[in-house]
Amino acid sequence: MLQVIGAGLGRTGTSSLKIALEHLGFAPCYHMFEVLGDIERMRQWTAVAQGAAPDWEAIFHGYRACVDFPAAAYWRELADHYPEAKVILTLRDPDAWYESARKTIFRLPRVLRHPVLGPALRTVLPAQARLTAFTRMLSAVNQDRRDIVFDRASALKYYERHNAEVRASVPPERLLIYRVGQGWEPLCDFLGVPVPGTPFPRANDSSRFWSNFRRTLWGRHGTGPIRPPA
Repeated sequence: MLQVIGAGLGRTGTSSLKIALEHLGFAPCYHMFEVLGDIERMRQWTAVAQGAAPDWEAIFHGYRACVDFPAAAYWRELADHYPEAKVILTLRDPDAWYESARKTIFRLPRVLRHPVLGPALRTVLPAQARLTAFTRMLSAVNQDRRDIVFDRASALKYYERHNAEVRASVPPERLLIYRVGQGWEPLCDFLGVPVPGTPFPRANDSSRFWSNFRRTLWGRHGTGPIRPPA
């Protein structure tokens, strides 16, 4: 059963938060990379996005926390379904968030639609089925916000609106508004756990994103660079 729900958008420190939560005992923590490596999970989210009644217990079976896309796109539904779970909204300077997203998660649709890379990637095995399922999931979950990938103003407006909706909807005693640069103390205080004596994790910065993406989608050895043109 989920005890922690990450409502922050991707590129706000969600990978670092995942590692931190697992270190604090809220393991395992569901993250985009769990989905990327599992076709059945992609199909689950595609079905939810297309209107199927979500079976949250099946989707999050065995997990104690969730962060990042696609779970964060359903933060409201998850907060209702798990009323005892605490909600963490990770934030980042809007301009820094956009630049990080532009170089990483916003490039994914460009990879998949690229006239050379897109068709080439779909011929690579064993990634072919995963990539097809991933493309369908992205399209389904993001169907109402596709413009944010290609337009800076739309992206920043969406970022601010998303954060404002979380703030307005989740009771203050249940919500932590958090920047990963704050370290362990506010996170541990909110969750009621001791502060570790180890440094706070730093993970999946923009320079590592594509190698992590490639390794997860294609397996441990990858297939080479998949970055689209800037």
